[in-house]
Amino acid sequence: MGRYSREEQPHQDRDDFANLTKLSPYVWRYSRRVAVALGCLLLGKLATVCIPLLLKGIIDSLDEQTDGLLGAKDQLIVVVPLAMLIGYGALRLASGLFSELRDILFSRVRYSAMHQMAVDVLERLHQLSLRFHLERNTGGISRDLERGTRSLASVLNLLVFSILPTIAEFLLVGGILLYRYDWTLMAVILLTVSVYVIFTLSMSKWRMSFRHDMNKYDSAANGRAIDSLLNYETVKYFNNEKMEVANYNEQLGLWGAAGQKTQISLSALNFGQGAIVTVGVTIIMILAASEVAAGEITIGDLVLINALMLQLFIPLSILGSVYRSLQYSLADMDLVIKLLDLTPEIQDTDSAVPLVIDKGRVEFKNVSFHYDESRPILRDVSFTIEQGQKVAVVGPSGSGKSTLVRLLFRFYDVSEGTIEIDGQSIALCTQESLRRAIGIVPQDTVLFNDTIRYNIAYANPDADENQVREAAEKADLGTLLSRLPDGLDTIVGERGLKLSGGEKQRLAISRVILKSPGIILFDEATSSLDSRSEKAILGSLEKVSSGATSLVIAHRLSTIIDADQIVVLDDGVVVETGDHFKLLKNDGLYKRLWDMQQSEQDD
Repeated sequence: MGRYSREEQPHQDRDDFANLTKLSPYVWRYSRRVAVALGCLLLGKLATVCIPLLLKGIIDSLDEQTDGLLGAKDQLIVVVPLAMLIGYGALRLASGLFSELRDILFSRVRYSAMHQMAVDVLERLHQLSLRFHLERNTGGISRDLERGTRSLASVLNLLVFSILPTIAEFLLVGGILLYRYDWTLMAVILLTVSVYVIFTLSMSKWRMSFRHDMNKYDSAANGRAIDSLLNYETVKYFNNEKMEVANYNEQLGLWGAAGQKTQISLSALNFGQGAIVTVGVTIIMILAASEVAAGEITIGDLVLINALMLQLFIPLSILGSVYRSLQYSLADMDLVIKLLDLTPEIQDTDSAVPLVIDKGRVEFKNVSFHYDESRPILRDVSFTIEQGQKVAVVGPSGSGKSTLVRLLFRFYDVSEGTIEIDGQSIALCTQESLRRAIGIVPQDTVLFNDTIRYNIAYANPDADENQVREAAEKADLGTLLSRLPDGLDTIVGERGLKLSGGEKQRLAISRVILKSPGIILFDEATSSLDSRSEKAILGSLEKVSSGATSLVIAHRLSTIIDADQIVVLDDGVVVETGDHFKLLKNDGLYKRLWDMQQSEQDD
C-alpha cells in the first residue's frame, strides 16, 4: 500500500465516492442523531438568512415613519415596531443556539465513528500476516492507525461544518432572491459564485505544489543542519564546515524561493477572489439600485440584497483551505480503506475445528516452503517429535531453522507437505486453538512497557496473583523480585530495556510456565546470552520442558547434547539426523559445526 507524506501531493489514484460509501456505515449507525443534527444545521442557517429579511423590515419601517420625525430622534425608537427588534435579537440567538446544538449532537457521531474505525483498523492489523508486518515499519503502521481515525473525523468536520452549511445557505439565499426579486439578480449571483469556485479550486490546486516545495526544502534544510551537528566530529575531521554550511544555505535558498512563490500565489488568489466578489456584488447593487430608483423595490431591499451577498461570500472565502484539507483527508481515507480491504494471508478454513491435544506428537511431513518462488527456504523436510521428546534443529545461519517455528505457529502456510499435531493437520485447525496449545521462549524476548506482573500474566490474563508469583519463582525470578522495591509492579521499560538479557529470558520462561502448554518451542533461547547467563538459564529451561514435547532451534550445540534427536539442516534440506554422539561419529556437517564451536570456545 502506498504512502505519502504531508510534504508531498496527495495521490490522485483513488475512488473517493466508493470510499465514502464504504465508510458511511460508521456514521449511519447513528442515523437519528445525524438527522437531528442536520435539522439543526438547516434551522441555524434559516435563522441566519432570516436576519437580513428582518433587517430589511426594520429599515423599511424606519424609512416610512421618518417623514415629519427627522428632528425627533428619540421618538424613532418608540415608532420602530418593537417586535421586529426583539425578533432580530431572537434570530441571532437562534442561529447561535442551533449551531451549538448541531455541534453537540454530531460530536457523539464523530467520536464514535473515530472510535470504531480505530478499533477496526487495529483489529485488521492484527489479522494480517507476519509477512505484511515484516515488510512494514512500525512508524508506518502507527500512522495507518492514526490516519484511520483522523481522516474520517476530518472529512466529517469538513462536510458538516463547512461544505453542507455553505450549500444550505446558498440554496436558501437563492430561493429568497428568486421568490422576491427579478431572476437577473440570481443569474448574476450564480455566475459570480461559479466563477469564484472554479477560480479558487484551480488556484488552490496550483498553489499546493509551491507549498509542498516549501515544506520539502524546509525539512531538507533542518535535516541537513541537524545531521551536520550530530556528526560534528566527522565534519571537523575532514574540514567540511564550509561544505555543510553551503549545503544548508542552498536548501534555505530553495525554501525561500518556494516561500516567495507561495506568497505571490496566495496574494493572487486573494486578489482574484476579491475582484470576482467585487465585480459580482457591484453589478448586483447597480441592478438593485436601479430598481430602487424606479420604485420597484425599497431601500430595505437594497440592504437585504447586500447583506445576503456578504453572508454568502464569507464562507466561500475559506473554500481554498477546505479544498486542500479535503484532498489530504480523502487521500488518508483511501490509504485506510485499502488497509481495511486487505485480505489476511493466513485464514481459517470454513470447516476449521479446534486443535485437540492428546499426546503432543508433532510431525513435519515432506514440508517445503518459500517466501519467493525463486528462493526456496525449506525443501522436503520430514521429522517427528514424539510425546515428551526433545528434538533439536541445528544448521548454519540461513538454513531455515527459525522458519520451522513460524510454520508451526502458522504465521505462514507451507508451500508443500503438511505439519500435524497428534495426527491433525494444523492447516485444518483454528489458529486460535493452535497457538493456545504451543508455548515459546524466543531468542529476543520483547516485553511490553508495563509491569513484570503484566508481562508474565500476558500468557494467561485470567491468572491470579499466586499463579503469577509461582511462575516467577519456577523461572528463578525470585532473587530479582526480592531486590526490586516494587517487586512484580516494577516497570520493565520499553521493550524491556530495564532488564538484562538473562532476566528477560527468565521472564519469557515464566510466561511459558504460566501458559502450561503441551508443546514448547525454544527459538535460539540462549544465543544472545553470555556463557554464565546461558548456564543459569539452561537449568530453568530443563525445568519448564520436563514432560513436554519440545522443539529446540539451537545455535550453540553445547545446549542440545541431551536432545533425543538432532535434525541438521543445510540450505533448507535435512542432511543428518540422530543424537549428539551418533552425529559426531558420522563426521558430517554436525561434526564440523561442533569442532568449530569448540575451537572458538577454547580460544
